[in-house]
Amino acid sequence: MKTSVYHLQLNVSDPQRSIPFYRALLEYFEYRTIMAARDLLGMTNGTTDFWLIETPPEHKHPAFHRKRSGLNHLAFGADSREAVDAFGREFLVARGIPALYGPPREYPEYAPGYYGVFFEDPDRLKLEVAYVPGRTSDPR
Repeated sequence: MKTSVYHLQLNVSDPQRSIPFYRALLEYFEYRTIMAARDLLGMTNGTTDFWLIETPPEHKHPAFHRKRSGLNHLAFGADSREAVDAFGREFLVARGIPALYGPPREYPEYAPGYYGVFFEDPDRLKLEVAYVPGRTSDPR
C-alpha cells in the first residue's frame, strides 16, 4: 500500500507566538486556513493538513528538545534552489528569523544537489526548506 502524509499535528507551548508564525509560514507555502481559534489553527494545501494545538499545561514540562525521542525536524520540499533562496530572503530575512547554519547552501553529505536552509519555530522545533533534485521538484 502506498501512502502519503495526510496531516500533521504540532502541540505548541504558546499559541499566541506559534499560530502567527505558522500561519505566515504556511501561507507562504500556499496553505489556506480551514479552522482557527485562539488556541488552534488548521491549514491545508489540498494534500496535507497541518494542525497546531495548545499543549495541555500538564504536558508543557519538560520543554521540547529535538534531541529527545520523537520528532527531530520537519522539512518542506521546494521545487528549485531559487525557491529556497527566495524563501530565505522573503520569509526568514524579512522577519528577522535567523537561519541555524547560515544562509541557504548545499549539503552534499545528505544527497547529490541537496540545497537547503534550516531555522526554528517558537518552541525551537527545527524546520527546513530544501530542494533535492529528482525528489522535491515537480516531475512534470
